[in-house]
Amino acid sequence: MVIDFDRCGVNCIHEDAVAEVSQKMLSGEEAQSLADTFKTLADPNRVKIIFALMHRELCVCDLAAVIGASDSAVSHQLRMLRTQKLVKFRRDGKILYYSLADDHIDILFKQGLEHISHSKEWAAKFLELIR
Repeated sequence: MVIDFDRCGVNCIHEDAVAEVSQKMLSGEEAQSLADTFKTLADPNRVKIIFALMHRELCVCDLAAVIGASDSAVSHQLRMLRTQKLVKFRRDGKILYYSLADDHIDILFKQGLEHISHSKEWAAKFLELIR
């Protein structure tokens, strides 16, 4: 006999629980927007860019040097992050300086690092750097 740990042993709907959660459920648009945000964050280079910007405002050239990518590649990634309102920029002459769009992004990343630090020793090291 094989036990399936991902399923109930019987089909039983708890009407009160379903009703409670259904009243609070995200709309389709909210769910899509949140999924799009996480999809944008699902790229190692974009994660590195966000992590760098958690520490300070940086220009495109600085970000490229920090993550080891071309200016063009970083600009492309920043465009995607800007579209999702995860980063913002300011212009100083010909230089564009990027920063996190708001404190929510910082909190989201710190929570993510804390989550992975439970199973990864190296993540705990990075978590200490940003506290």
